[in-house]
Amino acid sequence: MTGRTGSTLAEQARVVLDCSVDEEACPHDLAPTTSTTVTLAVGDALAVVVLQMKGFAANDFARFHPGGALGRRLTARVADLMVSDPLPTLPESAMMRDAVVPIAEERGTVAVVDGERRLLGVVTAGDLTRLMERDPDGWPDAAVETVMTRAPQVAHEDDRGSATVHRMESRRIMAMPVVDDSGRIVGMVHLHDLMKAGVA
Repeated sequence: MTGRTGSTLAEQARVVLDCSVDEEACPHDLAPTTSTTVTLAVGDALAVVVLQMKGFAANDFARFHPGGALGRRLTARVADLMVSDPLPTLPESAMMRDAVVPIAEERGTVAVVDGERRLLGVVTAGDLTRLMERDPDGWPDAAVETVMTRAPQVAHEDDRGSATVHRMESRRIMAMPVVDDSGRIVGMVHLHDLMKAGVA
């Protein structure tokens, strides 16, 4: 389609962005230095404008580039990264001597559950260490229920890994139980695994 002058509409709408510079940063004014920086800045500005005009959102980055760092951060779920089998747990009636091996197997945090695997609390390596400092002789016979943290922070399988990392870092938690809608434990997610997966 042509206008009255015979030029196309694309030609009529043509815009020239002047990216010229008066002088390069090169002391000899030869090597492209300042000019390349200006070109990059203008290119970035154009890309952002087009991104906004197209309504391109963060989820689109994940959809078109799922293997990249941003894609992993947006798409990885707790279910993809949690430990679920084997998953050592302790009953509330256990003694702290029974917690030593599960704590080691679970890298510092073991879940305490009832007979239907509903989460009651967690016992950590820090809990064990503090107990041993307070009672160096009697700690093995201490009841788990007197040491555990009740109503701990939990995650769900559909939670985003990136959001879980933020929660864990802000609360200084190294591991978080993963529960279903009934409060039954289905796994344990570790901060190290989330960081290693690149979801932070």
